Amino acid sequence: MQLKNSRAKIFSSRRELLRIALGGFTSLTLGDVARLRASPLAAGEEPSANAEQTAIILVWLRGGASHLDTFDPKPMAPSEYRGPFQPIHTNVAGIDISELLPGLSKIADRYALIRSLSHTGGGHPAGSLQMLSGDPDPADKLFPKYPDWMTVTNYFRSISSKSQPALPHYAAINPVDRYDNFTIAGATYAGPAYDAFSVHGDFGAPEFRVPNIAVGDEKQKSQLLSRASLKQSLDGLKRSIDSSSTMDAVDRFDAQALNLLVSPKAAEAFDLSKESPRIRDRYGRHAWGQQCLLARRLVEAGVSVVTTEFDGSLCGRVANWDDHAVNHHVFDALSFRAPVFDQAVSALIEDVYVRGLAKRVMVVVTGEFGRTPRISHVASSGGGVASADAGVVQPGRDHWPQAGSMLFAGGGIRTGQVIGATDQRGEAPIESRVGPEDFLATLYDHLKIDYQHATINDLSGRPTPIIRSGKPIRQLWS
Repeated sequence: MQLKNSRAKIFSSRRELLRIALGGFTSLTLGDVARLRASPLAAGEEPSANAEQTAIILVWLRGGASHLDTFDPKPMAPSEYRGPFQPIHTNVAGIDISELLPGLSKIADRYALIRSLSHTGGGHPAGSLQMLSGDPDPADKLFPKYPDWMTVTNYFRSISSKSQPALPHYAAINPVDRYDNFTIAGATYAGPAYDAFSVHGDFGAPEFRVPNIAVGDEKQKSQLLSRASLKQSLDGLKRSIDSSSTMDAVDRFDAQALNLLVSPKAAEAFDLSKESPRIRDRYGRHAWGQQCLLARRLVEAGVSVVTTEFDGSLCGRVANWDDHAVNHHVFDALSFRAPVFDQAVSALIEDVYVRGLAKRVMVVVTGEFGRTPRISHVASSGGGVASADAGVVQPGRDHWPQAGSMLFAGGGIRTGQVIGATDQRGEAPIESRVGPEDFLATLYDHLKIDYQHATINDLSGRPTPIIRSGKPIRQLWS
């Protein structure tokens, strides 16, 4: 206990010392730097983005989208299943999707659909943990047991790097990290140094700027670097007193934070004003569109993993895709959000191909599960956007981990195809079932991470596989 208290005092003293020494740099105090959760690497030169370094953009639909009303329409199902939306032809013969997605219907030759996702996580936390970390447990839990695939990627990219890049390996734009009071993603035993550099804010606001990025004044930059040099001389204190990994993680946070503040490359990558008004309009002058545009800018600049969550006011009253009848009139909610979703995702996919990124950058669109094929009718819990007044019975779709759909684009895959199928009511896969660890193996395979043998030591020091089973979805490339 005495040793623990001594470490706490030392940490507190060191924090104050760094705050004084670094002044403007860490007004960004250590707490602020930790909240940045920037990826850590040893200090070094600022390399250019490796044109061959693979990357992934994950568009996460928090709450779970209805597969029947988006990518797996069932027009011949009974009326209590199929919903009001009609399928429309895409530009690839034989592939139909919902009429809600006209933009995506025009570029089906640039993506592939998986219609056979299935798992056992029926709650939002369990479903998310299965999809993001491969945790096979069907029960909800407050915190993840395993590190998610994003921080695993950050971990392996970081330890294999010889110098600190200008940009983090993992950035989260409106992060995929929580569902209500549940934490659904995180580094767990990999360590907090490998969590995301998180970007929050009103991305659709005309004057939106990413905070804590770039200092424009050269004099200020010089002062920051001088203060950082002073900090470096103080770091001997840590090495002589700290036998834990806490200070090491803090040092890594500091290094990334400094890089983000003084690097012209970071300033360029995070600055949406560098895009032409035409491109910004193409993505949509709304949060989801600008999130996708920023994601494309970051992977183009060399970031390995970018996640962006589609939720908030653009979803409707309860701010997510959880379209129970108590939350939303499911079909009004889908009609409300579909134009924004369709515009943002189709622009992102087109841009990845137009800008020559389609081999190394993979775009994935998914949520934690699909929705019940059978439509429910329950009284609304409150009125608002896409929801009737409280007490009014309205249609909804509930959680359905047994079946769901995903979209893949880029990554050198064979596009213009559908992999897997569900039965005539959309209730279960009838061919090419894809589980969460197949999904994760596919991502790791693209990122050139040896998912079959790679391990990370858990808190007891035991090497733990990054996934326990699963194989890449080879049809994506065949």
